[in-house]
Amino acid sequence: MNIPTLMTRLAALQGHPIPISKESAPFDGHDSEVIDADASRQIPRAKGVRLVRNVEYARRTTADGKPLPLRLDLMIPEEPGRHPLVVFVPGGGFVMAPKVGGARMRRFVAASGFVVASVEYRTVRHGATYRDALDDLADAVRYLSGRAEQYAIDPRQVGLWGESAGGYLVAMAGVTGDASRWGDEGSPIRAVVDKFGASDLFRIAEGFDAETVAKNRAPGNSLAKFAIGPTAVVLDDDPDAVHAADPARHARSDAASFLLFHGSDDRIVSPVQTSILHDALRSAGARSRRVLVRGAGHGDIAVTGGEEKYWTTEPMAGVTIDFLRAELTTPDGAT
Repeated sequence: MNIPTLMTRLAALQGHPIPISKESAPFDGHDSEVIDADASRQIPRAKGVRLVRNVEYARRTTADGKPLPLRLDLMIPEEPGRHPLVVFVPGGGFVMAPKVGGARMRRFVAASGFVVASVEYRTVRHGATYRDALDDLADAVRYLSGRAEQYAIDPRQVGLWGESAGGYLVAMAGVTGDASRWGDEGSPIRAVVDKFGASDLFRIAEGFDAETVAKNRAPGNSLAKFAIGPTAVVLDDDPDAVHAADPARHARSDAASFLLFHGSDDRIVSPVQTSILHDALRSAGARSRRVLVRGAGHGDIAVTGGEEKYWTTEPMAGVTIDFLRAELTTPDGAT
């Protein structure tokens, strides 16, 4: 069983089942690049990467007063010089945030000349909302930027990369630059890779079967608690708060540059979500590119009968790395 599938099952066991549609949303590739999924071209295991594990970047306190250390893992290119920083934000249904996910692709990206940090963040299990998680991401970036020499980082070149719930969070970080979170200098985020993240929470199941749409609006779904707060039961408890949590509503011309991915057979987060954000960013004058992967699901979660690994292929890695190289500087920090 792969890690994404395991996370889905663990979320259900913890009382936060992730609704899965019986059918895909209608195919819509407008204003997007369409790539046919081909699981046969897997990336090789990359070499030339140094690992640094379990670095505590922040310490929080839980609702019952217990300490909560937040940790990150680093993959650092062995080649000399400073390298752009890419912070990987894992998914987990807003219930968990296991930093071990996506290791094969993270290693491949790191071997291509980027310091890749995979971070833990607070979720609904800790009584947290998206605002708390965004604070965690900002603290992780600050922590690493403050230790740039130690970890061979060029702190001027920072990108975010997230999947599912992590895709939602990096999108929010990429369109918001609150002084309260980032300081007077604003957000240092220059590039965002958002893989199948939500951008309009009320429409997260758009195009799915009626049962799945209802489950996403029903009591017990983690969306409401992450968007509104731990006492929320359903999204309709506070529609204004939910809208404030939508990345698409914060799109602006000076947002980071975005690369959006979605699988056409995603049955957990409707592909409409990245289409909404793509349209909002472009309308605001920001730079956005959307890639729709025909036949791919929600990451490599095995919910439709197969174990095909569409998201660790050479084409997917190539598009991601080319984007990061274009938006961030070369590994030696030259402009």
